[in-house]
Amino acid sequence: MFRNLVSVSFILAMSVLSISGTVSAEDQSKGWTADPDLVKKFESRSSSNNGGRDFIYSEEKVPEYSLPDILTTDAGEKVTTVKEWESTRRPEILELFRKHVYGRNPVGRPEQMSFDVYDVDPKAMDGKATRKQVKITFENNGKSLSVNVVIFIPNDAEHPVPAYLLICNRDKTNIDPTRENKIEYWPAEEIVARGYAAVAFHNADIDPDDYDKFQNGIHGVLDEGERHDDAWATLAAWAWGASRVLDYLETDRMIDAEHVAVVGHSRGGKTSLWAGATDERFAMVVSNNSGCGGAALSRRQYGETVGRINRAFPHWFCEKFSEYNENESEIPVDQHMLLALAAPRLLYVTSANEDLWADPRGEFLSCKEASTAYEIYGKTGLGTNQIPALNEPVQQGNIGYHVRSGGHGLTLYDWTQFMNFTDKHWKKR
Repeated sequence: MFRNLVSVSFILAMSVLSISGTVSAEDQSKGWTADPDLVKKFESRSSSNNGGRDFIYSEEKVPEYSLPDILTTDAGEKVTTVKEWESTRRPEILELFRKHVYGRNPVGRPEQMSFDVYDVDPKAMDGKATRKQVKITFENNGKSLSVNVVIFIPNDAEHPVPAYLLICNRDKTNIDPTRENKIEYWPAEEIVARGYAAVAFHNADIDPDDYDKFQNGIHGVLDEGERHDDAWATLAAWAWGASRVLDYLETDRMIDAEHVAVVGHSRGGKTSLWAGATDERFAMVVSNNSGCGGAALSRRQYGETVGRINRAFPHWFCEKFSEYNENESEIPVDQHMLLALAAPRLLYVTSANEDLWADPRGEFLSCKEASTAYEIYGKTGLGTNQIPALNEPVQQGNIGYHVRSGGHGLTLYDWTQFMNFTDKHWKKR
């Protein structure tokens, strides 16, 4: 499986956008580039917990690397049709990520799951929305767990409406159902005003963001027997939780469950990408500043690295992923392949110019590489080889991307671009 590597060169005729270190089809003198002063500032920080290596923030220091080819099977055969992609290559890639990165879930939709719509306010947001709160409960062998879902549905739109589902990885006040706390991390009022339902749940309701040896949360309810090195960990549990929220949305007649975007920021962005990969019911996948283990290419070793993330957050990924600490070149996948699993659905990836830790260029390059999977369907992926200038979104294909001003965060600017993107695609129907 390690032999199927993309060539270092850029093969224009085949639209294979291959990279080796700083050599690529992209002209780095154009578009966004990291501010040199900011690079120096990041480089002055400690490199502790990085396996004895300095963190990389300069493109000149990015090591040479080759990426596994999205469209070459483990048997070395080139994929050229949708049938070959869907029957062979896509399942292969998904299995590689299960085995080596995120782990495999013990169950899909559980048999013992219930929905309790315990709060309905048809006059929320000064009459502009209907608020619903839903308690989803999971049971297994006498154990149970509940997750709370907050929903705002526009009243003046034609129902059912498309929805944005946020995996909230910040404090619960960020998704306040009373709207006494209004934070741009989840601008529910603006989402509703654009004709979309705003849906959110808190990740810790599903599984705690702590290394508790998987004793609590949904692991404590569903896990049975000995854990293996490919057992699901916390990110996979959160992604599983997003799918269970979608299970509920499919029952709500006010929601168009065929047009639901799953959204996540930072660790939530890593989660949304995995949720979109494992659950093709999500019509759009949004990754905001997800960085290492999310949208950024691991082999670049820019900013946060595989080794550092595994040591700092040993509960996020499956145990086997730690075998690739300081050994990124041996991972049988890279994150462009995760993004490719969204094809041909909508995908939006964002970066921030001050968030070098998340490797903005590496996130862009993943989008560019993932476009080959969209081409199999006769669709445009990203539609450009060039990283855009600051605050100039690329939205001409089924992959959207922007790098905005500011630091690590989910902002109203980001949400506005997401909705502009879905307006173009979903409101044509």
